[in-house]
Amino acid sequence: MAINTEKKQMICINCPVGCRLTATIADNQVLSVEGNTCKRGEDFARQEAIEPLRVLTSLMRIQGREKPFSVKTSAPVPKKILFDCVKEIFEHPVDASKLPIHTGDIILSNVCKSGVDIISTQDVIS
Repeated sequence: MAINTEKKQMICINCPVGCRLTATIADNQVLSVEGNTCKRGEDFARQEAIEPLRVLTSLMRIQGREKPFSVKTSAPVPKKILFDCVKEIFEHPVDASKLPIHTGDIILSNVCKSGVDIISTQDVIS
């Protein structure tokens, strides 16, 4: 019985080289990766072909303030939930009484039930 294979093409985003990668997939498993010039490219293609992940960077509001502050995910999240994560960040502005905020502080835990936190990437003083 023949195995149905699929080829997915992508460009590696792990370094400036930007290798053009081709992953061969069957039954949700990566059989091979071609086009990479390093191990990071192969690892990227194997992940990207099955479930793409991204680190999300965003801005978050503070209640009663006009200027937002920058945040990011503490780890990559599935690409398919990025917009849901942004929506959750928007729906949960920080209470101004929680200031000051320091770089690395957890602002929102377990965003979209992903197991990943939203952390501050800047200091915000009162």
